[in-house]
Amino acid sequence: MRFRPAAAAAITGAIVAAALLPGSAQQAPASGSPPRAPTAPELVLDTLQWRSVGPDRGGRSIAVSGVKGRPREAYFGAVGGGLWKTTDGGENWLPVTDGQIRSASVGAVAVAESNPDIVFIGMGESCIRGNIMPGDGVYKSADAGRTWTHTGFSESQAISRIRIHPTNPDVVYVASFGKYGAPSAERGVFKSIDGGKTWKKTLFRDDRTGAVDLSIDRKNPDVIYAALWEAYRVEYQMSSGGPGSGLFKSTDGGETWTEITRNAGLPPGVIGRIGVSVSGADPNRVYALVENEKGGLFSSDDGGKTWTPGSRLTMTPKRAS
Repeated sequence: MRFRPAAAAAITGAIVAAALLPGSAQQAPASGSPPRAPTAPELVLDTLQWRSVGPDRGGRSIAVSGVKGRPREAYFGAVGGGLWKTTDGGENWLPVTDGQIRSASVGAVAVAESNPDIVFIGMGESCIRGNIMPGDGVYKSADAGRTWTHTGFSESQAISRIRIHPTNPDVVYVASFGKYGAPSAERGVFKSIDGGKTWKKTLFRDDRTGAVDLSIDRKNPDVIYAALWEAYRVEYQMSSGGPGSGLFKSTDGGETWTEITRNAGLPPGVIGRIGVSVSGADPNRVYALVENEKGGLFSSDDGGKTWTPGSRLTMTPKRAS
């Protein structure tokens, strides 16, 4: 699959043309004041438009990753078309898993920062819509996507997230949702210290609750946040939320966990899906997107001890990730 964006000259021409259009990138002057000339950044931003960088095959994508140290490389996982890779900043995309994996839906992808040849993908889609394809676990590549090896989780239909330790590529974490519509034991957060050869379950609520998100503190990788989600999808019904859902924190590299779901500032009542992310600039700043009657985006400035509500929104759990 090949996609070639417009040439740089065309973009430059669009910028110049925008500068010549009446009123382009200008604000209404105050009464009696001369018109303010637009600045160069305004001219550039006003001409930029979102565009698809392809490819036009593979379906939706909920899993993407850049590659540290290789700025023109990136991967995305299609929920119906395997893993795709670019090495030229998005001009061209190639499928890199065709014929090597046993399922088609990629729901998670992670590239090791300390060794960019190491790539993990998790199969299955954890945004549990009505038209989802189950996966068959986790695959690993040690040669930047050329070849793939299955590394476990055959009983999990959806891998929600994969995180790799920022300095040790042998330490890997997997958030497994499990089966879509039936109780299953292969749920929760798992940890490997040997590059995916073996896995240990470190966070588990029950066989109806899966793990749906993970975030590692880049400045102290022993600090990890995890979200669990009690949910199911069957042919005629979807359920999101229940006593199994919750937010957790580990300070010892994922060996033990403390629940922080009911810490001050987070909403009471039934909790559904949670997305969590710790800031790379300030490890005390943590964000949580919480599905709840009074849910929305919450932020913490003390590592999850207390929370402040931000935007209030109604999440759609089958589409939010």
